[in-house]
Amino acid sequence: MRSDAGRFWATRERPFPRAVEDAGAHRTVDADDLVKLCQAIAEQESIAEQTRPSVWKAR
Repeated sequence: MRSDAGRFWATRERPFPRAVEDAGAHRTVDADDLVKLCQAIAEQESIAEQTRPSVWKAR
């Protein structure tokens, strides 16, 4: 979607687990263009993937 300010933004339908959010992953991201938006989404998913194995081991 595009905001009133002209920025693109995206929000995950399902929130990240709390530990992943605590590690710095954000459910909603924004950027100036679609390429940067895709990069921002990929960064958040990367944080989540790096965090999830340690979260699963703690269970």
